[in-house]
Amino acid sequence: MSSQIRHTTAELQAMDAAHYLHPFTDHKDLGARGARIIERAQGVYLWDSEGNQILDGMAGLWCVNIGYGRTELAEVAYKQMLELPYYNSFFQCANPPAVQLAKAIAEIAPAHMNHVFFTGSGSESNDTVLRMVRRYWDLKGKPGKKTIISRINGYHGSTVAGASLGGMSVMHEQGDLPIPGIVHIPQPYWYGEGGDMDPEEFGLWAARQLEAKIEELGEDKVAAFIAEPIQGAGGVIIPPSTYWPEIKRILAKYDILLVVDEVICGFGRTGEWFGSQYFDLKPDLMPIAKGMTSGYLPMGGVIVGDRVANTLIEHGGEFFHGYTYSGHPVAAAVGLENLRILREEKIVDYVKQEAAPYLQSKIASLAEHRLVGEVRGVGLLGAIELVKNKATRERFAEKGSTGTLCRDLCVRNGLVMRAVGDTLIMSPPLVIKPEEIDELVAKAWRCLDLAAEQLGV
Repeated sequence: MSSQIRHTTAELQAMDAAHYLHPFTDHKDLGARGARIIERAQGVYLWDSEGNQILDGMAGLWCVNIGYGRTELAEVAYKQMLELPYYNSFFQCANPPAVQLAKAIAEIAPAHMNHVFFTGSGSESNDTVLRMVRRYWDLKGKPGKKTIISRINGYHGSTVAGASLGGMSVMHEQGDLPIPGIVHIPQPYWYGEGGDMDPEEFGLWAARQLEAKIEELGEDKVAAFIAEPIQGAGGVIIPPSTYWPEIKRILAKYDILLVVDEVICGFGRTGEWFGSQYFDLKPDLMPIAKGMTSGYLPMGGVIVGDRVANTLIEHGGEFFHGYTYSGHPVAAAVGLENLRILREEKIVDYVKQEAAPYLQSKIASLAEHRLVGEVRGVGLLGAIELVKNKATRERFAEKGSTGTLCRDLCVRNGLVMRAVGDTLIMSPPLVIKPEEIDELVAKAWRCLDLAAEQLGV
């Protein structure tokens, strides 16, 4: 079989350059440098085709929560493929794993959220949010409530609707986005944009931009506010303590839905099952993906609050939306087994009680480095702000160059972290051990030293 043919790194890189278009990639640059070929993984480690061992400080792409190499997930996928490899959820049909997974997710979700709409990814989940929010208001007799308010620099996927809901200008510039009916307000990024305000004052200011936008547009035009509990791809931006309470106050004042994007924070990342629980939020909809299968198979969904679900159910009439792979039986079986492992091995408790406190205490020491302006984190999420001048927060001249330099040095020295501009971010598997956290921090410090040397700082 062709899948069993062993190729050299050079052969794979040549095939890659000739045929494989990667996501979020400068293909000209990649062709010149050659792709890094990842061949296998175990626990929190990756191995490339040259035999280099790399600590995965990003859990794949925020998703491999239970770590690599869990044979239980492979075994349930194999068994389900033999029994029922696929059937759709259209035409009044369902399959046992999808039904059971919906129930299992409802059991760990906030108490007022008891239904799940399955998708294939986080981007599809946010497309679904757009459709479901507008359908809800149509059924409520308020078809004018169509506009969704989001945040600058938020991330909600890369499909047309997902990228529009997100607030990343580089994505908008390439696709004439956002589409009509989506507007953005400032993000709660105190370190980068708070100026001389104290964090609590800035948190209130950022939250009140929502109320200002609602009043500008008119409550009768605004359908929902969407936000991540902690902005992930935007740079692990943790709102000041005053932010979410003020958002809650504002939303209680107006007839507007709250959508909390849990694609990154969901399934234990913050030390709670969901970021909404960490921040004591009561969403109407929660897009999910990534950690629900620990990335072993693609799957996403939207957890739907009772007031939205009951309106869809009680009103009747077809909701003309869905996907070929909604509730895919093999992905659902893997999701069920992933949740069983998270629950029975008490991994979320481990994050809250052991791993997160240890990680946060260890990465805090990186703030002493001469390149670091701030270190912040919650749960198993962390960010390292890279600056030229710690006192003034002055960045290096070429935006993003320092982050890219540090990221590349990390990989060469056996550590995956991601760069968002000049911010290094981390999101390791939830099962990371204390000694592996020590290794992560030691390698990060070493790479910061190497970057400082190259920058002449």
